[in-house]
Amino acid sequence: MTLQLDEVFSKTLLDDVKRYWNTRADGYSQVNEAELKGSKRALWQSAILRNAPDCACLNVLDVGTGPGFFAVTLAMAGHRVTAVDVTPGMLEKAKANAREHDVDVNFVTSDVHRLPFADDTFDLLVTRNVTWNLKYPKLAYQEWRRVLKPGGRLINFDANWYLHLFDERYRRGYLQDRQNAQASNIDDHYANTDTVAMENIARELPLSREMRPGWDSEALLDCGFHRLLVDTRIAEGLWDEEEKINYASTPMFMIVAEK
Repeated sequence: MTLQLDEVFSKTLLDDVKRYWNTRADGYSQVNEAELKGSKRALWQSAILRNAPDCACLNVLDVGTGPGFFAVTLAMAGHRVTAVDVTPGMLEKAKANAREHDVDVNFVTSDVHRLPFADDTFDLLVTRNVTWNLKYPKLAYQEWRRVLKPGGRLINFDANWYLHLFDERYRRGYLQDRQNAQASNIDDHYANTDTVAMENIARELPLSREMRPGWDSEALLDCGFHRLLVDTRIAEGLWDEEEKINYASTPMFMIVAEK
C-alpha cells in the first residue's frame, strides 16, 4: 500500500511539474532563443565540450532539454543529438528552435527516470537545471548511467535553487538578491514566474532540502560513477551580470562524472 500511495503521489507531483513548465514554455523559450543567437552559445558549447569525451562526433543525450538550448548548441557543433523532455510544450519550442537553426535533433517525450534507450548507447549526457525538479534524483542518476557507454560522461549544471525554503541563511541570501535586483534596476527573474506555484512544488522535492553539489557527488559515486569533477564557480564564466545579481546566493555548479 505504501508503494502504491507513493506512486500516486509521485504521478500527481509529476503532473504538477509538467503543468508548471508547460505554462513557462513561451517565456523560457524566449530566453533560450536569445542564448542561441548571442555570445552565450559559444561559452556553453566550450564548457561542455572541454569536459566531454574526446570524439569528433559524439552521440549525445540532452536530458530535460526544455526549449532545446543544449540540443541545438551541440547539434550545431556537429554532434549527433537526442533530446528528451516530459513536457510537450517545451518539446514543441525545442523543435521550433532546431528548425530555426537548421539542425537535426531526435526529440523524444520521456520521463527522465525511465529512458526508452538501450544500455551503453550515449557518449555524453548533458542536463541543466533538471535534477532539482526530480522526485527520485538518485534513481535518475542510475538510469542515466545505464544509457551511457563505458567511459561516457555525465555533465550536470544545477544549483541549490530552493534551499532558501528550508535554510535560513539561504533565505536571507535569496531576499538580498531580490533587493539587489531592484536596486540595480534590472529584471527580477523570480518576478517573471509563478513563485507560489513553484515553491509549493519545490517543497515536495527532495533536493530542495539538500546541500549540493555535495549530495550529488555522494549519490553519483554510490551509483557507480567515478572520476568526478566538481566546479562551483562555473557560473562566473557563463552567466551575464544580470544573472549574477539575480542568483548571487545560489551559484550554479557543474559536476562531471564518468561511467
